Amino acid sequence: MLTIEEALKIIKDQQVTLTTENRSLRECLGFSLSEDIISSFDMPSFDNSAMDGYALCGISKEYQIIGEVAAGDERQLTLKEGEAARIFTGAKIPENTTAVMMQEKARASGKKLFLEQEPKKGQSIRQKGEELKKGQVVFEKGYTITPAGIGMIGSLGNDKVEVFKKPVINLITTGNELVKPGNPRPEGHIYESNSYALVAACENYGFICEDKKQIEDDFEAIKTGIKNSLETAEVLVLSGGISVGDYDFVKQALEENGVEEQFYKVFQKPGKPLYFGRKGDKFVFALPGNPASSLSCFYIYVLPLLYKLSGSEKSGLAQYTFPISHNYENKSDRPSFLKAKVNNGKVEILDGQGSSMIQSMALGNALVFLDGESSAKKGELVQCFLIS
Repeated sequence: MLTIEEALKIIKDQQVTLTTENRSLRECLGFSLSEDIISSFDMPSFDNSAMDGYALCGISKEYQIIGEVAAGDERQLTLKEGEAARIFTGAKIPENTTAVMMQEKARASGKKLFLEQEPKKGQSIRQKGEELKKGQVVFEKGYTITPAGIGMIGSLGNDKVEVFKKPVINLITTGNELVKPGNPRPEGHIYESNSYALVAACENYGFICEDKKQIEDDFEAIKTGIKNSLETAEVLVLSGGISVGDYDFVKQALEENGVEEQFYKVFQKPGKPLYFGRKGDKFVFALPGNPASSLSCFYIYVLPLLYKLSGSEKSGLAQYTFPISHNYENKSDRPSFLKAKVNNGKVEILDGQGSSMIQSMALGNALVFLDGESSAKKGELVQCFLIS
């Protein structure tokens, strides 16, 4: 049985082939750049006003108003000592401008301008190249594009971006006892929720599950389902059927489909019966069927591979340390990922830590990691993986 660190290293060390595509600015959110973005001009490309007010030549409290400059004006106005021009935010400042005074601190009377105070040289002027210089690297390869990133790229005049493609993800859930939500639930059955949670988890981090299937605990059906899913998937995620029960057929079905085991079983709680395999350039995770185990394994193991396959600079969940708000005794003999909530700079480990219990994960926003049998005292810093 592997340690958590050994399992994560196996995932990290996988050799992958990345492909690229050209996407429009409106369709690149959450994708990772496959090349650096370099500014082709200074930004701003000209000195401009940071606010509505008056462009001033010289240091004084009285000026003669000689004109007006609006944003987008192409003409070049020139000021002389003691002259001013009405100017608006983003407008190109006139030649010989010493400073810009905001309109709230100025009073115009006819062609005369009176200031409450003398201006300071350079005030309220956005200098050419203040934000970026021509040839400067704006974003490096691997940067995951955010809404602000889209705005930045658009401001450089780019309407298309070269990015890494994201992996095609398929999902299979197994179990005779599972019933789809919305249908009557016979005695002894449970509603199937893992597929909904895992699909949502993919989407929450910018990935799309292209296909999902629910298959009963029948070896031939599972074998065929895996075969069909592997034809289109780059990452196949299964939930359930990977333990050692009489109806757990997933591991054998994967083997007969030519999937090579990379590891099986990790010394952790929850999620010990975790499987990771590979067939060529296709990857397979078989997650435990218990809801909290399934999601925890997705966050800790599947997500890092998805980021790797999409060329992202990210390597998994954001990790921080926070002081715990209470004493906690970890009774497990295994390293544990505990459902928790970070609030006001402290973390609380929640009740309901059973691997079948998902409510506490829904109410929380983090997983606290504790070594086996280690406890935490109130105020002690603990490692937290943020999941929302």
